[in-house]
Amino acid sequence: MRIEGILRALFAASASLLASISSAASQAPPAAPALIGQITSAQEGATEGVVVSARKDGSTITISVVSDGEGRYAFPAAKLLGGHYTLAVRAAGYDLDGAAVADVVPDLTTAVDLKLRPTENLPEQLTNSEWIESVPGAPETKKLFLGCTDCHTVQRIIESNHTAAEFLQVFDRMAGYYPGAWPEQPQRLVGDARRPALPAGREKEFADYLASINLSKVATHPYPLKTFARPTGRATRVIITEYDLPRKIIQPHDVIVDNDGMVWFSHFGEQFLSKLDPKTGAVTDFPIPEQKPGFPTGTLDLEADEDGNLWIGLMYQSGIAKFDRKTEKLTIFPIPPEWQKNTTQQAHISPTASKVDGKIWVKNSAGSLIWRLDIATGHYENVGAFDIPGTNKRITIYGINADLQNNLYILDFGYDNGGIGRIDARTKQLTYFKSPTPDTRARRGKVDTENRLWFGEYGGNAIGMLDPKTGTISEWRLPTPWSAPYDAVLDRNGEVWTGSVMSDRVARLDPRTGQFVEYLLPRETNIRRVFVDNSTTPVTFWVGSNHGASIIKVEPLE
Repeated sequence: MRIEGILRALFAASASLLASISSAASQAPPAAPALIGQITSAQEGATEGVVVSARKDGSTITISVVSDGEGRYAFPAAKLLGGHYTLAVRAAGYDLDGAAVADVVPDLTTAVDLKLRPTENLPEQLTNSEWIESVPGAPETKKLFLGCTDCHTVQRIIESNHTAAEFLQVFDRMAGYYPGAWPEQPQRLVGDARRPALPAGREKEFADYLASINLSKVATHPYPLKTFARPTGRATRVIITEYDLPRKIIQPHDVIVDNDGMVWFSHFGEQFLSKLDPKTGAVTDFPIPEQKPGFPTGTLDLEADEDGNLWIGLMYQSGIAKFDRKTEKLTIFPIPPEWQKNTTQQAHISPTASKVDGKIWVKNSAGSLIWRLDIATGHYENVGAFDIPGTNKRITIYGINADLQNNLYILDFGYDNGGIGRIDARTKQLTYFKSPTPDTRARRGKVDTENRLWFGEYGGNAIGMLDPKTGTISEWRLPTPWSAPYDAVLDRNGEVWTGSVMSDRVARLDPRTGQFVEYLLPRETNIRRVFVDNSTTPVTFWVGSNHGASIIKVEPLE
C-alpha cells in the first residue's frame, strides 16, 4: 500500500481512539497522530496485540501503544513531542526484523511500518506465568513457585543446574534474606531472623521437583515452552507510560497519587520516600533516618490519611512514619525498645480512618501481631495475634485495612488458609470469614465506600470481595493462569483493578458481568501495590515496577 493510503487508513482508525483520551478531545476534532504504522509478520500477516514502545533520545519516559486487529498502531500527538525516537516491540515469539527508529515532527504524522521475525531466544521472552505453565508437574507443586518471585524470576530457577541437594541449601540461604532483597541488592536479615519461602515439610518435595525440570541433568529443556495469547479487542485500546527512576536499585513497592497529581512511592530497599512529577519525570527523594543501624533498609506500605498526609511502614527500621506534604516534615513513631527484636518488622499500616478515634493500626510481621498507635501520645497498644476460630491455627496476617468505622480487616496469607478476619475496634473481638476456595493466600486490598473489602487472592489467582453485610466472600478468577494478583481496588465506575506479580499484565474486572480486560505491559513488571486515580476520565491506573526501577501509568481509552 502506498504511504498516502496508509496515512488515510490509520488517521481514520485513530480518530475515535484519540477522541476518548479526554472529555475535551471528545468535543473537538482530534489532532493528527504523531506516529503511525502497521505491524506484519510472515507467519500471521497483520499482527494484532503487539506492544509498540517509543522512547525519545535522552528521555527517561517511554510511551507504548498496542496494535489493533489490522496490525495498525497510532501514537497520539499529545504523547510524542518532536525528536528522534527508538522503537521496540513486545510480542512473544517475535522480535523486530531490524532496528526501528522514527523522526517525529510536531504537527505532522510520521509513518513507520514494522516487520516481525521469529525470535531466536524464546526463553528470554517468557513471563513467570508462562514458565510455570510450561513446566510439567502437579498444580499444587507448581504453586510453590509463588514463594520465589518476590525476589527473582522463575527463569532463574528453571535454567539453573542445581541438584536437589543444592536446592535445599539454596532454600536455607534464601530464608535469611530481607523481603526486599533481590539480585541487585541482596540484603541479609540480622541474627536469628528467618523468612522461609516454603511451607514447613515441603522443602525436599520441591527440591526434587525443581531438579527434575531444570538443567541439572539435561542440556536443554525436554518440554515445549508455552506462550499466552496476545491482547485483542479492548485490551489493545490503551496507552502505557513508563517513567524510569534515577537509580537501578530503586524498588517502588507502593505507588499512590495525591490530590495535586504528584506520584509518591515507597522504596523497598532504601531509606527514602520519593515524589515523581509525571509532567517531567523528575524525582525528589526525602530521606528517612535509619533507626536501627546494621538492620536491612527499606519501607513497604504507603498510605494517605484523610488530610492527605502520608504514612509509611518502616519494616526492619522500627515503627512507622508520618510525612506532612505541606511542610515536608517527617515524624517517626518508633516501636518501644522492650518490643524490639531481630525479627520486628512493621510492613503494613492503616491510617485511613484514624480520625474516628485517633488510632492507627500497625502490623508486626513477626508473630502476625496487631498493634495500634495513639497518634496524640505516640503510645502503642498490643492488640495481639489471632487464631482461626475453632482451630489452633494462627492467622498469618499480610495486608491490613481499616473500614469506615476504623475496625480492621486482616488478610490471611497462611498456607492452606483462605479467609479474611475482622477485628472490632471497641471489643477487639475477631470475626473470620472463610473464602469459597482454600489456600487463597490473600495479600493486599482496599475498602470501598460500602465497607466492602476488595483484595488480591495471590494463591487463588483471583480477585476477592468481602461484603460485611452478608458475611460472604465472592471471587472472580483471572483469565491468565498463574497471575498471582497481589492487590485490588474498586474504581469510581464499579470496575476492579489488579496487577500480576507473575504475568506482566494489568487486569480490569467488571464484577457485574464477570468480564476481564487484561493489558500487557511493555516489559517484565513485578507488580505489588496498585492504585487508581479516579480524578481522570477515563480513570488511570498506577503501579511500580518493583524490579524494573520504574513507575507505570496505564490509560485505558474506553
